Amino acid sequence: RFRKELDADYIDILLLHCMVNTEWPDEYKRYMDGFSEAKEKGIIRKIGLSCHDLGALKVAAESPWADVIQARINHEGIRMDGSPTEIMEVLKTAKDNGKGIIGMKIFGCGKLITEEQRQQSLNFVMKSGNVDCMTIGFENTEQMDDAIERIMGLVNS
Repeated sequence: RFRKELDADYIDILLLHCMVNTEWPDEYKRYMDGFSEAKEKGIIRKIGLSCHDLGALKVAAESPWADVIQARINHEGIRMDGSPTEIMEVLKTAKDNGKGIIGMKIFGCGKLITEEQRQQSLNFVMKSGNVDCMTIGFENTEQMDDAIERIMGLVNS
């Protein structure tokens, strides 16, 4: 259905959303098996999950099933599943295990609003070496322009 709606031959990344406990591999086995079968057929290139719990994230970091993990991360620990240090340690384990990492809640679900907070969070996430890409929500184009300018400044520095 997704490929048809997207008019695509394959899907680059497909994630199970919002894993909230350490039992997700058992609870979602049926879906994981389906994702794995689609990956074997070339319908999906990479499979994974988004985590909203420290225990779930730790299991994902060690799981041979997950290629990609989406995790909440920012420098102040806002709307995260543990302290920034704890999360970065788990993300490093995941990276060491060959996983791609998507950071989310970089601006703390809109709580990190000052220029200094946004810059500190981007510095923390982008310079960590543990996050490959990010999702950032915006309420207007000015916020988007600001984030792009800040990210490009970090990339070019």
